[in-house]
Amino acid sequence: MTQLKNPVLPGFHPDPSICRRGKDYYLAVSSFEWFPGVPVYHSRDLKNWKLITHCIQDEMAADLRRLPSAKGIWAPCLSWCQRDQLFYLQFSIMNSMNARFFDVDNYVITAPDIYGPWSKPVYTHSAGFDPSMLHDDDGKKYIVSLEWETRDGYHKPGVICAVEYDAEKKHIVGLPKRIWMGGTKRGCIEGPHIYKRNGYYYLICAEGGTGYGHAVTVGRSRSIWGPYESDPCNPILTSTSDFDEMDNDDARKLNRYNPESVLQKAGHGSIVETELGEVYMVHHVGRPFLPELRCTLGRETAMQKMYWNEEGWLRLWGGGNLAKEFFEASELPEVTWEADEERDDFNEKQINLSLYSPRNDPAGFTDLVSRPGWLLMRGQESLSSLNRASLLAHKLTSLHADASVKMEFSPEAYQHYAGICIYYDNMDYILLRKTYSEAMNCEVIDLLRVKNGQRAAILEEQIKAGEGAVWFRVSVRGRRTCFCWSKDGKNFLPIGPDFDTSEFSDEFCENGEFTGTFLGFYCVDALLHEKTAAFDYFEYKEG
Repeated sequence: MTQLKNPVLPGFHPDPSICRRGKDYYLAVSSFEWFPGVPVYHSRDLKNWKLITHCIQDEMAADLRRLPSAKGIWAPCLSWCQRDQLFYLQFSIMNSMNARFFDVDNYVITAPDIYGPWSKPVYTHSAGFDPSMLHDDDGKKYIVSLEWETRDGYHKPGVICAVEYDAEKKHIVGLPKRIWMGGTKRGCIEGPHIYKRNGYYYLICAEGGTGYGHAVTVGRSRSIWGPYESDPCNPILTSTSDFDEMDNDDARKLNRYNPESVLQKAGHGSIVETELGEVYMVHHVGRPFLPELRCTLGRETAMQKMYWNEEGWLRLWGGGNLAKEFFEASELPEVTWEADEERDDFNEKQINLSLYSPRNDPAGFTDLVSRPGWLLMRGQESLSSLNRASLLAHKLTSLHADASVKMEFSPEAYQHYAGICIYYDNMDYILLRKTYSEAMNCEVIDLLRVKNGQRAAILEEQIKAGEGAVWFRVSVRGRRTCFCWSKDGKNFLPIGPDFDTSEFSDEFCENGEFTGTFLGFYCVDALLHEKTAAFDYFEYKEG
């Protein structure tokens, strides 16, 4: 049997949720502060996946501006209801984690087709995060989520709760009820998904925090309201040796790193059954730099083949409970997709699906029409802004990758700058940029770094740029990240020192967490918000 290698979606693809409609499989992941929100991947064989759309494409559907990094859209749950002939998407918008209150709003949207149109969001509740919906056999619907506990002297961080949802009235029925405290003592229970099989309600949860102590656990009950019987083999999937204590409040739990496992942080599982009766689980993992345990690529989506044993419990194909780097492929006929183009020449009238902007819709600062074959980007606030930054970025999907642009830009003040970057969040990025120097009275090229909120110029002297186009490139080679530039697109000159790629990670960045690294291009006009940079192409290439 063919084996596939994990992760199946490399780079920033956390909290995967999978569902099936007929012969089509759809997988949604978290997007946090990035827009458009909730990327959706499509497969017909559980081997080949293609990014096809985003569920949140309207700024009015999710207001992400002014939210700190790692807030925004958390843990979507995508499901197909055959009775309604509708897709349902549950998601959280995390607004604040101040004082550990976790102020969150949960929503549901629907669509007759995966491409939409999606309905306006319906608010469900704010009990906690990671909502998921079950469409029961009798037509009733239930929402399960974490109930975040804020009181002293109570189990932290809370319990899984459930509430009925009235789709006609678009409102929950009564208040959420607590139904399960989890299957281990690892704590940090979250990410519930509920499934019905052979008269049992199966509650699949994440426990142990979304770091190195992460795990997938299962409970079951004859009633949606419980009591839930814990799987005797919990956790059924993890990356770390078993431990039975909530040993610290740090979700990263670096002390739980398992050197015997290639895939770390395995947890947050979601299952699907194929038309052949096969069972697969998607979950996320991390692959760290050693010895610092820094995951530059963020939490990535992996997949495991599963089966139901004679006692009706879910088990990992091949035995054990440690996430496997290689797993058995489905027997479904292979259906491949045309490979994505590495170079975007901006010949289309829409932004490429693989490009994202923090917190706001790129349509508000880009123009693909006025100059055919070019993307015009209007500068706005700095890339440290939580409001309106003009940045388009591609997820870093490999630790060997290059991104490059050809750019025309005529800065007139030091508040004008544009170029290429490596970006983790608004407090951690490096810019190769063209700007204006008053001291030199000309256009110049330099490097600027923001490291854990501290800004620093990298070069001792800025370089005269001259007039006309420039070519910029950023290259990631494992732990080493470097920049170069050119005046002709052929002869590239290195600029600045090498940078440590591992510093772009949850574990290093003090102000962000849960996301991943991007390579992108940007324009800043911190003076009038009107200066424009013209980009002839953007290329992202692995290898």
